[in-house]
Amino acid sequence: MAENALASFSQTGISGILSMAISLGCIILAWWALQNLKLDLFIRHPQSPQGKMLHVLLAIVLGHFVANFILEYIGWSQLLRLSF
Repeated sequence: MAENALASFSQTGISGILSMAISLGCIILAWWALQNLKLDLFIRHPQSPQGKMLHVLLAIVLGHFVANFILEYIGWSQLLRLSF
């Protein structure tokens, strides 16, 4: 019984660390991709603190959506294993 609980906690911890790493990686990837975006076409002063904050928020939002897709895809692939 205690071994099952320990294995379950370990699995949950690994899943949490994996989710955090994927989310952070996707945010960094989105930040890198957004570096090529010309924000001066959309906002007046892209180098202002507000422009930089918009850039950070866009990277977080885009990275979050990509990370959610990847994590859901991993979950779906694990569910496929159970059907066979």
